Amino acid sequence: MRIATLQFAAKLGDVEGNIARANELLKSGKAVSVGGENLGIGIGVELLRPDLLVLSEMALTGYNFPSLGAIKPYLEPAGKGPCASWARDTAKRLRCKVCVGYPEIEADAQDTSQTKYYNSLLVVDENGDVILNYRKSFLYFTDETWAAEGDVERGFHELSFSSDDRSSSSTDLVGGVRPSTAEQKERRIATSFGICMDINPYKFEAPFTAWEFANRVLDSKSQLVILSMAWLTLLTREELEALKGKPEMDTFNYWLQRFWPLLKKQMKHDTEIDDTDAKRIVIVFANRAGEEPPADETKPPARYAGTSTIMAVTQRPLPATEQSAGSSDDETLSEEKSETASPNQALDVKILCWDMLGAAEEGICFADTTADPKMVFELKKASG
Repeated sequence: MRIATLQFAAKLGDVEGNIARANELLKSGKAVSVGGENLGIGIGVELLRPDLLVLSEMALTGYNFPSLGAIKPYLEPAGKGPCASWARDTAKRLRCKVCVGYPEIEADAQDTSQTKYYNSLLVVDENGDVILNYRKSFLYFTDETWAAEGDVERGFHELSFSSDDRSSSSTDLVGGVRPSTAEQKERRIATSFGICMDINPYKFEAPFTAWEFANRVLDSKSQLVILSMAWLTLLTREELEALKGKPEMDTFNYWLQRFWPLLKKQMKHDTEIDDTDAKRIVIVFANRAGEEPPADETKPPARYAGTSTIMAVTQRPLPATEQSAGSSDDETLSEEKSETASPNQALDVKILCWDMLGAAEEGICFADTTADPKMVFELKKASG
């Protein structure tokens, strides 16, 4: 599967300007590097030919609105309005699915007192048709000033993809031409959707180890996780600038920690996104960059962590010769085994990372999940 995210520094309330910036970055926002060195040139999303494009939370309106009154001019019904129009047009142009975060209004024509507002994620297909409207379930402090909680059950959907072999190994990436004779096969991918705070403990009051979102991913047998985010950082402007395009690894490590059950419990799904001999869950962290004004004089500016990442957690059974060698102190297994796990089964767990953007970087994060990842992480064994 070919997946792209678009990370940029949206300006609060400047929908027209943010749409222009998004379109500009889509034309040449994927930085080209050799041996880790940025060559100062970029390629556009058309050449990458993604199956899926994911934008950040409230990507085109900005996020840090202080009140319902402040955000009201930017609210739109599901599937209607500037954000939805941009998603439809982009999906049809690129022939891919598009996910974009936006502020939603659900009006009741009969009773205006029943009008509700949500922090939502709109998903449209290659024809520009709406296939899902997910509403953020776990609200952050900023959301609580204007939004209602969504239903976690609406965060699961089977996405359907036509397998036309877009992999770079089988088609001309530069020409961007799909062979007309390619065999079309439909793939149905069990997908979990979340928005930023959804991966945290509920209201920061639930136990840290409740792992609500990660457990839903496992229980739903999801193969793909899509997260649209406006994740904040505590770094100062100077500290972000000092990173010089590097990711904010404390943020990445925290995100990974919130998916600890995927590292410790046996995955339950039966089919894979790609042909692979390991079980795999692909996770898309689509964050934003930049800074927005403080909500009021008592609060600091909202600075965002960037670091958009496309990665996967993989599991495969250890060979029998390695099973007894260290399952007791191997960090890839926990006492909290899935009911489908063999009592003495040990797993080889790896974290694959295809792409990761810098904390202050604007551009396209891209992965072809059939290609080799740029980085592979393994779990350390417990010492002693």
